[in-house]
Amino acid sequence: MQKDSGPLVPLHWIGFGYAALVASGGIIGYAKAVTSGTLAGIMGMRFYHSGKFMPAGLIAGASLLMVAKLGISVLSRPHQP
Repeated sequence: MQKDSGPLVPLHWIGFGYAALVASGGIIGYAKAVTSGTLAGIMGMRFYHSGKFMPAGLIAGASLLMVAKLGISVLSRPHQP
C-alpha cells in the first residue's frame, strides 16, 4: 500500500512562481521609471534645439508628467520597518 504523496504540484513551486511574478513586476516598474526619465531628457533636448512642440515637446512633457507621477507614488508609499 502506497501513501499519498500530497498535491500534484508541490506547494513550494507555487511559491516560487509567485515570487518570480512579483519580482518581474518590480523590475518592469523600475525599467519604466528609468525609460520615462531618459525619454524626457532626449525629447526635451530635441524640443530645445528645434523649438517645435510636435512631437518632441509633447513627448517630453508627457514623460516629465510620468516621472513626476512615479516620484510622487514612491514618496507617498508607507515605509516598511
